[in-house]
Parts: sequence; structure tokens; C-alpha cells
Amino acid sequence: MSGWRWLGLFWLVVLAVLGVGGGVLQYLGPPRLNDSGSAASLPGAVAGLDPVSPPPGASAKAEVPPPGAGAGAGQPEALRPPTPDVKPTGDDRPKPMLAAAASFDRATSKPWVGLLLAGIGLNLTDSERAVKLLPGGVTLVVSPYAANLSQLLADARLAGHEYLVAIPMEPQGYPLNDPGNHALMTTLTAEQNRAALDWVLSRIDGYVGATSALGALRGERFTGMAGQMDPVLATLAERGLLYVASRADAPRPPYVWSRGIDLVVDEPAARTDIDAKLDRLERMAQDKGSAVGLVTAVRPVTVDRIAAWASGLSGRGVALAPVSALVEPPIGKETAGQ
Repeated sequence: MSGWRWLGLFWLVVLAVLGVGGGVLQYLGPPRLNDSGSAASLPGAVAGLDPVSPPPGASAKAEVPPPGAGAGAGQPEALRPPTPDVKPTGDDRPKPMLAAAASFDRATSKPWVGLLLAGIGLNLTDSERAVKLLPGGVTLVVSPYAANLSQLLADARLAGHEYLVAIPMEPQGYPLNDPGNHALMTTLTAEQNRAALDWVLSRIDGYVGATSALGALRGERFTGMAGQMDPVLATLAERGLLYVASRADAPRPPYVWSRGIDLVVDEPAARTDIDAKLDRLERMAQDKGSAVGLVTAVRPVTVDRIAAWASGLSGRGVALAPVSALVEPPIGKETAGQ
């Protein structure tokens, strides 16, 4: 047999072997993994390494959230989005009051003590010093007879103070004790008193409410007559403002969120007496859970004593609160809100 014939026969045998081998592989199908899910028994696998195993520290199987699990399933608690039924606690105080209120953590368990500083604006130098020196928890009472208050009130808001406007009302001892030309009086008509009230409430803006404390005057005669006082309270309520009565024994008024003064701090306005009154106010708050004091005038000695007293309040377990946090709802509105 010639060389060419042997060569042809060789390639014929090779092609036959390849055809038979391909048919066998087609019949057997792809190689299978062993029971462990590893390919280590496959040709080419390196002993000790698993081509399909996860990197060191990773889980062997991906965690699949159960059916219906939304975003955040399987995440740590701190990273999960809030559930729809978790809602912030509401506050039923009127919105205008809330908009002007100073910041305060109402969840604190400490007793709350509030302090009102009246006469703001009558002496701009002393008022500016008080705004800068006193902590934001001190509530300011602005006299409607003061002028040029735009910058002072802007500074007060920036320092964290909320403020009230003082409503001049007829006091005991009138006319010796004179509340001024725009006071609400028992001898005036309802229309005249309404005009006086509108004038007072238009003097400034950004206030959280009003009070009958005009410095050392308290408007006792006018506030003691319900027929005269009720329209004032109704007007404040319509505007969403609070009211602070200038007496501890004042009855809880209708219509409006309110609070009464428990103690006057600066009568007399001597250093030792002021310190003693502030200590007493603090004890009242600890005994009752809360208390509100009134300072009738902006004096350097009074401001200095308040600043010193307030600086240690938190360490003594008492929280200094703006008056908007201390008011109570109107009679009959304790649960329904306003």
C-alpha cells in the first residue's frame, strides 16, 4: 500500500474516533456538581479552592427577603425606614403661638420654671443688655409704649427669646396708678376698649401672646370684671395667642391658653431679696412641677442676678422654660384642643 493510502486511512480512523466521542459526550450531557455544591471533583479544579464559593467573611448563601418584605427588610433597626404607623407626637396649641414660641424640649422630666422680664423697650440700652446676657428661656414682655424696637426684637429672636406684648389695663389705685393713654378702662365703651386693644396688638409683631403685667401695674380692676375681660380673651384666642395673668390667684380664663404668675421677683429690687425670691421660685417649681415668676422692670442688678441664677438651674435639676411651654388650654379644652 502506498504512503498516500496509509495517510488517508489514518485520518479516516481519527475522524471516526472523534465522531464516536462526540456522540458519547452529547449523550452524557454536562458534568454535574457533587452533593456539596462544589466543583472540586471536576477536571481542572484545584484542591482546596472552590470556584463558586463566596469570598472570606461572606455568607455562603444570599439572604432572600420573605415574600412581601419591603425596603429595609433585613437591615439593622437603625437603618430601616420608619413604618407608616409611627408618627410624631402632635401639639394642640394654636399655630400662631407655636410659630412664635421659643425652642424647648417638652419631653424633659425636670420641673419647669418660667420667668417673665417686663419693661422691655422702655430703656433700649438696658433692654439690649438683657437680651444678650440672659438665656433664651427667659420670656420678654415688651411695653406697647416703647418705640424703635425692630432691631431689639430681631436680636431677641436670634438669641432664642420669645416675647409677649403688655396690655395696659386699669389697675387698682387708678388714677394714682396710671396705665397710660391707651389703657383698657372700666369706664370706656366696648368699642373704645376694642380700639385700644387693636392699637396695642398692632405695635409689634412676632409675639407669642399678651399679658396684663405692665411693669409694676397689673390691671387688677379691669381684669376682675368678666364682662370687660372676656372680649379681650376672645380676641387673643381668635388670633391664636396665649395670655399670662399677672396674679397667682386669677381664675383660669375661658377661650384662651393661659398661665398665671406665681411670684413677683423684684419687689423689692434689692440684690439679696431678688436672690431669695429666685430661690423660692425654684422651690415652688420643684414642689408643684412648674412655676412662673415675674420681673417688673429691666434693671442691671436684676438682670445680673437672673443670669447668675439661671446658669446653675440645670445642674440643680430644674429646666428654664419659655412661658409658651407652661400655658394650659382653655376651660373645657383640656383634651379636645383648640
